[in-house]
Amino acid sequence: MVRVLLFGKLRDVAGWREKTCTPDPATLSALKALICADDPALSRALAAPGVQAAVDRVLARDDSPLNEGSEVAFMPAMSGG
Repeated sequence: MVRVLLFGKLRDVAGWREKTCTPDPATLSALKALICADDPALSRALAAPGVQAAVDRVLARDDSPLNEGSEVAFMPAMSGG
């Protein structure tokens, strides 16, 4: 089971903060496809510039592998000064 967390605007767009996915997707891109399959708004939000993903608290790319029990967090672009 992979645990998925959405933060900030991504959470607002999806209407949920946390979800589990079973069976486990093999990669981060496969997970994105799974959680966006029925939600075009979330798909657009995750594709926006600056959105980052972390797998087990380490920034990750789309080809990053996922393991049983992985935690994946999607974070919107941050701004600051």
